[in-house]
Amino acid sequence: MVNRIILALVAILFTGQALAVTNIQATVDRNPVMQGEYFVLNVTADDDVNAGSLDTSILLKDFVVGRTSVGRSTQIVNFNSSKETRWQVLLSAKNSGTVTIPAFTMEGIQSNPIELTVLDAGSQPQQMRNLFVEGEVSTQEAYVGQLITYKVKLFLAAELQRGVISAPEISGAEIKQLGEDQDSVEVVNGRRFRVIERTYAMIADTPGKLAIKGASFSGDILVEAPRRGGMFGFNESRPMQAAAEDTEIIIKPIPDSYQGDWLVSDLLIAKEVWPEDSSEFEVGSPITRTINIIASNADSNSLPDIELAMPSALKSYPEKPVRQTVLRENHVVAQYSLTTAIVPTKAGTFTLPEITIPWWNSQLRQQQFTTIPARTVTIAANPEQAPTPITPEVTQPSNNPGFWPWLTLLFASLWLITIALWLNARKQKSLTVTSENVDVQSSSARVSIKDISLACDKNDVSQVITLLQQHFSTLLNKPMNLADISQLSTALAQATHQLQQAKYSQSSTFVDKAALLKAIESYSHNSAVNSPSALSSLNP
Repeated sequence: MVNRIILALVAILFTGQALAVTNIQATVDRNPVMQGEYFVLNVTADDDVNAGSLDTSILLKDFVVGRTSVGRSTQIVNFNSSKETRWQVLLSAKNSGTVTIPAFTMEGIQSNPIELTVLDAGSQPQQMRNLFVEGEVSTQEAYVGQLITYKVKLFLAAELQRGVISAPEISGAEIKQLGEDQDSVEVVNGRRFRVIERTYAMIADTPGKLAIKGASFSGDILVEAPRRGGMFGFNESRPMQAAAEDTEIIIKPIPDSYQGDWLVSDLLIAKEVWPEDSSEFEVGSPITRTINIIASNADSNSLPDIELAMPSALKSYPEKPVRQTVLRENHVVAQYSLTTAIVPTKAGTFTLPEITIPWWNSQLRQQQFTTIPARTVTIAANPEQAPTPITPEVTQPSNNPGFWPWLTLLFASLWLITIALWLNARKQKSLTVTSENVDVQSSSARVSIKDISLACDKNDVSQVITLLQQHFSTLLNKPMNLADISQLSTALAQATHQLQQAKYSQSSTFVDKAALLKAIESYSHNSAVNSPSALSSLNP
């Protein structure tokens, strides 16, 4: 038994060494084929040969050579062995017409050439294809700066394994994708297709003809492989590529009659939003005003920046504008939003001027204007704000002295008597009482300044403003708001203005702690130095 096995192995060994390539066959999985679509070229050699023996470079003239796979098999029947090497090459014809796949040579043996019929890319009905691409533009004529939409649809009748949709190629225009891909199902002439839809936005910057090379697809799909015996078929991955048809659009220049910054749209709406539609506010209370601009079939970057003119009594703190372009129900909508905090500093009635936006109506082909009307606001005085003291009018003295010299002499005499009484009282009691009051007042001020300093370290602007108002209300023994505090000194005016910016600015702003504390201490020191003494209370 052992001898028979050894003899069989020796026979197989010598038989294998005697084998050589005697036959090479070349076939395609279908004929005719479509231009640009991949098909399979099968090359089979009746021996185990090196994978590099098949030279596919001879195909590059007429074909795009894709992935190449190699398989080997061995069969033994009655001590006779046969080997086989098979190549599968994915090809795509570059041109239509009749093309010949040349013969392949390995070890002196040639395969049979194949005459292949290549049909035009558009000759096969779409419903017969496994994959095709369509492209559509929103208009055939547009203006410079006008938004044009390009919609591409990828139709699939096979399972998609992987793939990429490439944007249309355009020279002289900006292009970007809008939104996300849409996945749906459509029936074309009774055949069910999966449809992947993508929308692009294009804006041309020069007049003339705009040539658009259609969007394309490149990827792999799973198709049923030819059966080679057996009951079951298998799917194999096959590369595919397809492109939409090229097109042209006429781009018109800006009309000579147009005035203002160029903006083209199908429809433009502008409106403003006020808190609760109120028109009466108080001094120091912030007002939030929002300007919204909505344009159809336009890009948000084309919408103009709004510059708001304000009366000097209204301080404005605009936030950064918000721009966005969205796709809604197959329409492109551009939005511009500007929010501004307005802080009144004086009571009265003020008018905010109207806002006018020029634009070109692409449907009516004429210039139009969208206007936000002027608005009148009434600013009332803050009931918690103390009235501004009235400065008495200074009169020029008359050349006739009259009784004033005698009255002055009387007051001087009384003043000298008062000094003598005060000096005597000071030695006994007044000095001690006055010192204690000054110490208590200084201690209270220091505590308030320390609290303000801690709030500055936390960058809590609201707490800083509250503590500042409490500090000066206690110091001056009357209610004080930011407007009152700003009138006490130039340094305090600058400090309170910086606090308002920190509170209402759209960007993160830190409180200028050093400047604020310096302004408070400077005013407190000057107030202590210039505070009325016991003499001034007795001085008529």
